[in-house]
Amino acid sequence: MIEILSVTGPASIQDLGRFDQYRFGVGTSGAMDDVALRAGNILLGNDENAAAVEIPIMPFRLRFDRNIAFALTGAAVEAEIAGRAIPPWWRSYARAGDILNIKAMSHGARSYLAVGGGIDVPMVLGSRSTQFRGEFGGLHGRPLQVGDILPCATSTAAIGEFGIEPAGITLARPNAAADESIVRVIVAGEYDAFEATAQELFWSSSWTITPQSNRYGYRLQGPAVKPKAPVEKRSHGIVPGVIQIPPNGQPIIQMRDAQTSGGYPKIATVIGADLWRVGQARLGGKLRFEQTAYTDALAAEDDMSAYLDRLRTNMRLVEEAGTCR
Repeated sequence: MIEILSVTGPASIQDLGRFDQYRFGVGTSGAMDDVALRAGNILLGNDENAAAVEIPIMPFRLRFDRNIAFALTGAAVEAEIAGRAIPPWWRSYARAGDILNIKAMSHGARSYLAVGGGIDVPMVLGSRSTQFRGEFGGLHGRPLQVGDILPCATSTAAIGEFGIEPAGITLARPNAAADESIVRVIVAGEYDAFEATAQELFWSSSWTITPQSNRYGYRLQGPAVKPKAPVEKRSHGIVPGVIQIPPNGQPIIQMRDAQTSGGYPKIATVIGADLWRVGQARLGGKLRFEQTAYTDALAAEDDMSAYLDRLRTNMRLVEEAGTCR
């Protein structure tokens, strides 16, 4: 088990999400950075959907009550256990009684703590993910608190006391400025409801992520992007990644805890392969949108799959090498 000793922000238990309940009006939830979650579980020999702790704000401290392997992925963090430094994107080993102290986050917005076997909270509607709005899943459907005890499943993987760093994967796109993240998007249903000048404003602007942003949606600030005429639509299905334009002209990117329907006009949608980039963009940071064709979006998914395949292969080779010693 894991005991939470200190927590600063809304840390929560998340897996890859619940995707078979959308037709009932239940959103996906799940890790804001699904790549980091998968990578952490691959490092530990877990099922890639095993639940982990999503940590958006530091510091964060916990105590392990038994010997267990763990990995920190996602944001670059400064962390130590039993007085020794733990690099991010490595798998490490804790002994019973060890305290893990995650002190600071130098890059990115969310760190993921995966443990051998995964966090063993009950499945609710096919997922262990916390759904804040509905107050279910995770641990009592709420953010983690000091004193919480998290049960951990037993892992059958043979994990040594060493770490391995996966291939680099960064927030930056090749043409991004140092202080912004570029995310690729495809145009959405109401794109043509906007004049060419408004469309160009959407593409050329650098958008600030406001403090009102959270797991439900990222609210952006910049020049107002207005349609040719007011668009009044009945609420209809939306998914994480959809970018809506409310009457004030300031875009909203729907994120993992987004509702399943909405009526604001949709100007674009973040491609699946880049949604994790948005999840790792900080409050006050900058986003810029890059128009992408559907075929390029599929190619980006292939690139992401290839990255994860390389990580799986590397871990398999490490395990095989360990059994030969």
